[in-house]
Amino acid sequence: MTRAHEPARPDLYDRVTQTIVAQLEAGVRPWSQPWAAAGGGGLPLRHDGRPYNGINVVLLWSEAIRKGFTAPIWMTFRQALERGAHARKGECGSTVVYANQILREETSDDGEEEIRRIPFLKAYTVFNVAQIEGLDAGFHPAPVVRLDPDLRIARAETFFAATGAEIRHGGGRAYYAPGPDYVQMPPFECFDDPESYYATLGHELTHWTRHSSRLDRDFGRARHGDAGYAREELVAELGSAFLCAALGLHLEPREDHAAYLASWLEVLKNDHRFIFSAAAHAQRAVGYLQTFQKS
Repeated sequence: MTRAHEPARPDLYDRVTQTIVAQLEAGVRPWSQPWAAAGGGGLPLRHDGRPYNGINVVLLWSEAIRKGFTAPIWMTFRQALERGAHARKGECGSTVVYANQILREETSDDGEEEIRRIPFLKAYTVFNVAQIEGLDAGFHPAPVVRLDPDLRIARAETFFAATGAEIRHGGGRAYYAPGPDYVQMPPFECFDDPESYYATLGHELTHWTRHSSRLDRDFGRARHGDAGYAREELVAELGSAFLCAALGLHLEPREDHAAYLASWLEVLKNDHRFIFSAAAHAQRAVGYLQTFQKS
């Protein structure tokens, strides 16, 4: 383990740069403020309200965009414990860096003693408050409310609740986390209409069915954006459409699905049979979710 007074591993600069390059290649500008829509705006903040600066601003904005965080406050695992809170099981922290320098006394070529300053970076891990349970309400921004919570659709609520899937709400991004095995959703009130919420939830619960303990669906995906990833996203898109039709809901496509169009087209052009396979996988996923429903 790197001690506070030791230089960080030589590849830390490369790791930070590669993270930013990967986001740029995905069409995301990591220096965009990710929580402006939630009214928070501004720089990412430490647990005590002091702002981060320099490269840490870019790193934490980037993580917030990638993971859908809408709160600007971050803290270490220990800082959360000191507040009677804790990071939820399965949550992955984000890397920030601490820049400092070592003062080393050396002898120059002419025999004179001189002080050499050696800069270094030290990495440590922080968690967004959206990943932490037990914090005071003041750490969490109020959601941007667009939708009356009384507009929930009973038959859809009953259907999705019956699956027993762990569905968490918070942040501004919907996704399925296969490791800890849960679905993350923005709050219902943040959607433009009820159908958009249920279509998105149907998409993520189709992903939920791919877990090894359920349908064990695997297209050989190795990284975000590869062919296997595109195949699974197409199955989830079709699964959402089938679910909405079965529940009598009008499907509203998610805005981020437009980003998948190019990869879907590439997959379908290279494999003319996959649309048949994707539809079959989607139907199997819907059938699996329907098995939880009471007759």
